[in-house]
Amino acid sequence: MIIAALKSPDAKDLRSVIHPETIGKLLELEGSSVIFESGIGKGINVSDEDLTALGLSVFSREDCIAKGNLIITPSPLPRDEVDQIQSGTSVIGMLNPFYALDELKALAEAKLNAVSMEFIPRITRAQKMDVLSSQANLAGYAAVLEAAQYLNSALPMMMTAAGTLKPARVFVIGVGVAGLQAIATAKRLGARVEAFDTRDVVEEQVKSLGAKFVKIDLGETGQTDQGYAKELTEEQIAKQKELQSLVCARSDIVITTAQIFGRPAPRIIDEATIKQMKPGSVILDMAVETGGNVEGSAVDEVVEINGVKVVGVSNLSSRVANHASFALSNNILNWITDFYDQESKSLNFDFEDEVIQSSVLVFGGEIKNERFA
Repeated sequence: MIIAALKSPDAKDLRSVIHPETIGKLLELEGSSVIFESGIGKGINVSDEDLTALGLSVFSREDCIAKGNLIITPSPLPRDEVDQIQSGTSVIGMLNPFYALDELKALAEAKLNAVSMEFIPRITRAQKMDVLSSQANLAGYAAVLEAAQYLNSALPMMMTAAGTLKPARVFVIGVGVAGLQAIATAKRLGARVEAFDTRDVVEEQVKSLGAKFVKIDLGETGQTDQGYAKELTEEQIAKQKELQSLVCARSDIVITTAQIFGRPAPRIIDEATIKQMKPGSVILDMAVETGGNVEGSAVDEVVEINGVKVVGVSNLSSRVANHASFALSNNILNWITDFYDQESKSLNFDFEDEVIQSSVLVFGGEIKNERFA
């Protein structure tokens, strides 16, 4: 089996799906060889020569696509590239099917297999494959650093001969993986941190990080069996906006992390809330790529509204590309090694397995997931 690793065609995405510290897992698979697209490690300061020295072979993107029996990709493949893939080949990576449905259909029409790492189930044995969590964790860290760049004051309290500098106030909306890391990072930098989530069950986690949990009574809320917050009603969103605007008004930095898997991000901060905030304060919209939590936010732009900087950054985890690549490559390689059959020297697509059922969207040209069929 020839395993081919591709780089992202998006120049802003510096991550690599292979990493020098994790690639050994693939090289140990009996009966397999690994090739990669030239320049795949540029964003993490790893040269083609560094990777070939480890036993990999370098090719052009076109050759990787044509030669690979298992293709690892950080992004969906366009139809013209799918047409160049050998029948029966498996494609694994970040396929983003909710926003790349035509690309998914192309994989099915070409009679390929497609594994979307975004659909790894949130069960204990699959934690090592959970790309959404690993990348969200790093994105939460990067979000705080990014927001701090646009604030015209320091985050920690400082006792100086010229007087005491008050700590910045940071408000994190949404306490999932990204939100928890944003809270922890802001606390480590010395900020005074508050956080809100529609799920009251996360209050203890917020407090354990030294932050204050903001309680807003929205009535009945909860979380899905995968641990995501359930979608709110229009009335609940309106009430959330009204009450959290009071916290936004006293905050120097607001970080929004609210996303709904497979759906547009909820709009939870409107212009009326922004106008209540102090000039010079910062809002960082972590959901800007899926529609945005903040009215007026734009992908990869800083929009100033009434003196408040609204920051939208795509691919936040790519701001720490080395660690993001280490985690991403490990997630994907753990899937491959768990389902690689040493005897047949091929992947074992056992649809009795919960991870296979959830993550394999196309098999033998058939779309297996009901949401896309």
